[in-house]
Amino acid sequence: MPDTIAGITVPDTTLVREATALVRAATDDDLFHHSCRVFLWGALKARHRGLDVDLELAYVGGLFHDLGLTPAYAASTGRFEVDGAEAARRFLLDHGRSAAEARDVWLAIALHTTPEVPLHLAPEVAVVTLGVETDVLGLDLHEISEEDRAEVVAAHPRPDFKNRILRAFRDGMAHRPASTFGTMNDDVLAHFDPSFERTDFVDIIRAGAWPE
Repeated sequence: MPDTIAGITVPDTTLVREATALVRAATDDDLFHHSCRVFLWGALKARHRGLDVDLELAYVGGLFHDLGLTPAYAASTGRFEVDGAEAARRFLLDHGRSAAEARDVWLAIALHTTPEVPLHLAPEVAVVTLGVETDVLGLDLHEISEEDRAEVVAAHPRPDFKNRILRAFRDGMAHRPASTFGTMNDDVLAHFDPSFERTDFVDIIRAGAWPE
C-alpha cells in the first residue's frame, strides 16, 4: 500500500522501493530521515506553488541528494553533490528512466547547494532545492501548514537536527576541502576546522596567467 504523509503519496513502485533500500543501507538515521523530509517538503511546496512534478523523480532526487556525504559514496575529492548526482543518474538509467529524466535529477542534486538557480529550471530540479531549503534553513515555512509540518516530522523525526546535519557536512567534506571553493560549504569547514584556509577568488584572479 502506498505511504501517504501530509497528503503526499510516496509512489509505490519498484524504483522507489529500491531507491529507499539503497539509501537506507548507505545512510544513518539522521541523513535518511533528512532525505525523506526533503522529498516531502519539496513536494508540499511544489503543490503550493502549482508545480507539476514527477514524484518518482523527485523522490530519487530527495533521497540521493546527500548520498555523497556517506562513506560508501564519498571516495572522490570532488564535490559531494556531484557524487550523489552521479549515483542517482546511474540508478535511474538502470531502472529504465530516460537520459533527459536522469539529467534533470543529476542537476537537482548537483545544484542543491547553489541558491536560486535550480528554481529557474525544471520542476524536478527545483523540488529538491525547495526541500533542502525548508529542512536545513527553514525558508518559507509559511507555505506548509503546521499540521503538515507536524505529520512529516512525526514520520521522519529531526532530533538535534541542526547540529547533526552540520556534523554530517563536516565529516563528508573534511577529506576534500578544496571542493568547497565557491560554495557555502566552505563555511562549514571554516567553522569546525581552525586550520582550514579559504580559497580567495580575488587572489585567484590577481595571480592568473594573464599579464597586466
